[in-house]
Amino acid sequence: MALYLALTIPLPFLSQVTASLVPPALLWLGIGFGFVALYGALSERVILDEQKIQVSYPRWVPRFFRKGWELPWTEVKDLKLRTTGQGGIVYYFVSHSGQGYLLPMRVVGFSKLVQLVQNKTGIDTSDVRPLAQPWMYLILLTFTLLLFFVDSWTIWTAVSLGKLT
Repeated sequence: MALYLALTIPLPFLSQVTASLVPPALLWLGIGFGFVALYGALSERVILDEQKIQVSYPRWVPRFFRKGWELPWTEVKDLKLRTTGQGGIVYYFVSHSGQGYLLPMRVVGFSKLVQLVQNKTGIDTSDVRPLAQPWMYLILLTFTLLLFFVDSWTIWTAVSLGKLT
């Protein structure tokens, strides 16, 4: 969310300074809608219980935007590894009907989730690792904060030069 804000907040100011054809008010509106959409996409909930694993979203998130799923533990046939286009590794639950369900990988307590999957399904999960490591998030946070600093300086410079009123 912070990266989204760091990337978008300067746009209305730059639009006004450069006399862009896109009015700043329209950009603010778009940023607001984008923020809500991103928040909805990132509000995924992973629910585990004795019978199933479920991925759901709050009721206000339209189903056409993000649709959840649930899979009873008894329906899990296998856990298949797949590589991503960026070279990462993700895992899919494969049901007895052959349908795939993406294993949620960006959850707090991922190792506990993987252990529970192993306990409930009997599938060996000892090689399953999270997609992103904590140090990756630290790098992202560092560059996001740096971008906020540059954004602040840019906006302050434009305002102090009297280009924004």
